[in-house]
Amino acid sequence: MYGNTAHNIYAQNNVGVESPTKLIEMLYEGVLRFNAQAKKAIKDVNIEKKVYWTNRSIEIITELVNTLDMSQGQVSEYLQGLYAYEIKLLTSASIDNNTDKLDEVSNVFKGLLEAWRETTDVAK
Repeated sequence: MYGNTAHNIYAQNNVGVESPTKLIEMLYEGVLRFNAQAKKAIKDVNIEKKVYWTNRSIEIITELVNTLDMSQGQVSEYLQGLYAYEIKLLTSASIDNNTDKLDEVSNVFKGLLEAWRETTDVAK
């Protein structure tokens, strides 16, 4: 599945990543960057780039789903459902050229990134 591609790309580009905690943060940031690029491509009516950047975001989210530890119970189950919904929104955003749906996904990932940073800072 292409989800491993996202992880491999980040692993190759960020050899110095010191922990899985940092990797999750980088993946969330990647979704935000790629969504911004997809939004720009939609506004520029650049179909090829829109598809490319949307697919990059989907690949990252797929990797996040694949790395969930389902033994953690409700949190993992919630994230699995949330990630699946965000993939659905991204697909729809790409098909419909809908920047509002891209913004919705970005807002969710901004919240996830903020929460992740708060919880991992406390854990240190």
